[in-house]
Amino acid sequence: MSEKTKIFIDGSEGTTGLRIHERFEGREDIELLPIDPERRKEPAERKRLINQSDITFLCLPDDAARESVSFVENENVKIIDTSTAHRTEEGWAYGFPELSASHRQKIREGKRIAVPGCYATGFISILYPMIKGEIVPADYPVSAFALSGYSGAGKKTIAVYEDKDRDRELDAPREYALTQNHKHLKEMQRITGLKRTPLFSPIICDYYSGMLLTTPFYTDMLSGKQTPEEIHGFLSDYYVGGKFVKVMPFGKEADYKGFLAGNACAGWDGIELYVTGNEERVLVSARFDNLGKGASGAAIQCLNIMLGCEEDKGLNL
Repeated sequence: MSEKTKIFIDGSEGTTGLRIHERFEGREDIELLPIDPERRKEPAERKRLINQSDITFLCLPDDAARESVSFVENENVKIIDTSTAHRTEEGWAYGFPELSASHRQKIREGKRIAVPGCYATGFISILYPMIKGEIVPADYPVSAFALSGYSGAGKKTIAVYEDKDRDRELDAPREYALTQNHKHLKEMQRITGLKRTPLFSPIICDYYSGMLLTTPFYTDMLSGKQTPEEIHGFLSDYYVGGKFVKVMPFGKEADYKGFLAGNACAGWDGIELYVTGNEERVLVSARFDNLGKGASGAAIQCLNIMLGCEEDKGLNL
């Protein structure tokens, strides 16, 4: 690679692309390859810039992301894809380095990186270590519910929520994906190793960004009938020393009078984990920014690992 890493953002006008672009402000190690706004959808121009880059970020719908990968002719080009298209595909590293040393190595050495989905990030941060540590059996009937700011739904939905004449139903949280076919379910099951597809209830809310995902467990269905304190200790040990995943002190929710707000981590690029409940029923919650560790922040973290610089360079921790 040249002294400055040449970066092209394919899909730079979308929410994730714009946030990635913002995180490059002030970075002297990066040279951004701009695209003429009038030509940003031209295949030939996108192909030219992809093959001129050292690393291309894909911030596109799934089909367009697959098309962009097909444009690669320069064998040295590396791809960081933020879409759903390649997260469970062979040959693609899954961009969640905290999960294991193997995940981090594959990101560092790989040429094809798939950034996790926002909901999947919270879900997998909880279930991957608990299944690997044999606390949660792989055949456990896992369920999860989640709150998200409306920014995660893209520019059209953002415009609807920010319209002064919007429908009053948007004032209230709205549950969706009622057919249990949310696009993140595939990676949520595949990456964690669950034997059955989770029950998942996402809820979009009237705030811009931030996410809270919670998984409930019956302790008598876990290996060894775990207590909340034991689960908290396990997760604390699993993520010890990391900059991005923070297992919050046991009982920390009392500082918020027993509430966890979905927008509290907006603008931050890490993820907080909380363990609450009692001897019979435990809740494990992940709180983060759907635009941070749930999207563009995670993409930049993967880039930093690939470049061998500090993982939090250009990020807000």
